[in-house]
Amino acid sequence: MTDESGEVFGHVDNGVGFVTLNRPKAINSLNQTMIDELSVVLAAWEQDATVGAVVLSGAGERGLCAGGDVVAIYHSARADGVEARRFWHDEYLLNAKIGRFPKPYVSLMDGIVMGGGVGVGAHANTRVVTDTSKVAMPEVGIGFIPDVGGAYLLSRAPGALGLHAALTGAPFSGADAIALGFADHYVPHDKLDELRQAIAADGVAQAIATHAIEPPASALAAQRDWIDECYAGDTVADIVTALRKHGAGPADDAADLIETRSPIALSVTLEAVRRAAKLDSLEDVLAQDYRVSSASLRSHDLVEGIRAQLVDKDRNPKWSPVSLAAVTAADIEAYFAPVEDELTF
Repeated sequence: MTDESGEVFGHVDNGVGFVTLNRPKAINSLNQTMIDELSVVLAAWEQDATVGAVVLSGAGERGLCAGGDVVAIYHSARADGVEARRFWHDEYLLNAKIGRFPKPYVSLMDGIVMGGGVGVGAHANTRVVTDTSKVAMPEVGIGFIPDVGGAYLLSRAPGALGLHAALTGAPFSGADAIALGFADHYVPHDKLDELRQAIAADGVAQAIATHAIEPPASALAAQRDWIDECYAGDTVADIVTALRKHGAGPADDAADLIETRSPIALSVTLEAVRRAAKLDSLEDVLAQDYRVSSASLRSHDLVEGIRAQLVDKDRNPKWSPVSLAAVTAADIEAYFAPVEDELTF
């Protein structure tokens, strides 16, 4: 497939399959068609002995992928939820396929890489970030919970850095992404074209060795002392209290950000990341994600969060429950209940 008018297009050059997400006006946000096409391309290249490696990029200058098409999720949630659940089901199967891809799979996590972009990028076996990378799992801001296996990575980040990223939803840099375990190699943005050419000419290992440089120090990792201390609490309310006690500066900023997020989404996110730490595999976490996402469709906050941020754009969501104190243990547990169509691999 080399038709560059499609939303996903690919070509093979000297035994390397180059695949591009091609919705640049939407920062390559994923829809059902793109999930279907990427799944087909990867399945074909996995079986094709003439393809020795895969390279994933995003079209345009803004980033690899800004996430899933959440406005489509909004409309599905307001209807019967069938299309949203099909999207997540197929997306999570794709994330698992990427996580166990048997050939070198290079994801160029340049620019904006958020939500679903993490799903197609950060489970790769060879993950490249740049000086323009802005990586995030920002779901709590729309009343949703980090999915696409994000909790697998977040729960395995050093100390409580993953919880900080999950509960604030704030973006982090390429250097931070390497420190958190979301990426492996740092290549300057203006060298990416050369890297692609080198992969086709010399293979993945040689191309990375030639073009990757030492990443800058991670600003996030440098703050681990207060992050580990403040995020040790049993509940999100405990964490916010600890952040406030820590005083002015980044801890206070984190508390401010968390307090704008959906209380139920925050509470479920904390539980999801802590459960993910005890799950053995990416597939186990994706199966949990499917339960949690399915429950989110029945929630008030997913529709309300997307409405406030992306539909009406008033940036003024009315969360329900209205506060962290109003969220019960039963509310949280309900998100982890089995579903009729459990995700299986």
